[in-house]
Parts: sequence; structure tokens; C-alpha cells
Amino acid sequence: MSKIKSLTRAEEEIMQYIWQFGRCTVSNIIDEMKEPRPPHSSVSSIVRILERKGFVDHKSYGRTYEYFPLISKEEYSKGSVLSLINEYFNGSTPQLVSFLVAKEETSIEELQELIKELKKKS
Repeated sequence: MSKIKSLTRAEEEIMQYIWQFGRCTVSNIIDEMKEPRPPHSSVSSIVRILERKGFVDHKSYGRTYEYFPLISKEEYSKGSVLSLINEYFNGSTPQLVSFLVAKEETSIEELQELIKELKKKS
């Protein structure tokens, strides 16, 4: 898998809406946002950045652009987690799990479920 570019917090927020809709306009995104909603021009600028980064593409209907994702949420999530493991845990998944257990972020039941999933894949 090629390295997926990272997104800023604002870009990721907009991508969440695009993944949710599948196909949408900037107005669709703004309609779903909580108050106070950002200006149309701000959301439109972020969507165009996402397009330049290769996350979305569009189809035009006159002056209206309908955007759709080119990268799935799952694909982005996988890349983000792998990047986290590489950058903060020396590429070691066991170090990540140890960290989560030490911080009491993961229960024994969750670990047992992970082990079951891993056994299914091997």
C-alpha cells in the first residue's frame, strides 16, 4: 500500500461527511454541520484541497460540483494506524498494545477478542 497523505483536522472532518454521504455537494456537507456553520467558501476550499491531495474527485453538473471519495474510510484508517505505530512505537504493534494496556485503555475482554481475530487470520 502506498503511503496515504495525512489530513489536517479540518480536512479529516470534511472527509468524514464525504465518506458518510458517498456523493455530495459542499452545501450537503454544510447542511449537516453543527452551528455555527463555516462559510461555504471555507468548506469549498477544503474540499478542493482534498481533491488536490487525491482523496476526492468530482463530477460537474453545470456550476454544481458533486464530490465523491477516492480513498475509503477503511483505507485511510489503516494508513493512519500504521503511521501511528511507525512514528510512535518503532513499527511495533506489541509496543502499541503494551502502551494501551499500561494506560488501562484496553480491557482483558478486548484483548481476548483481538487474539480471536488474529487467530482467524492466521
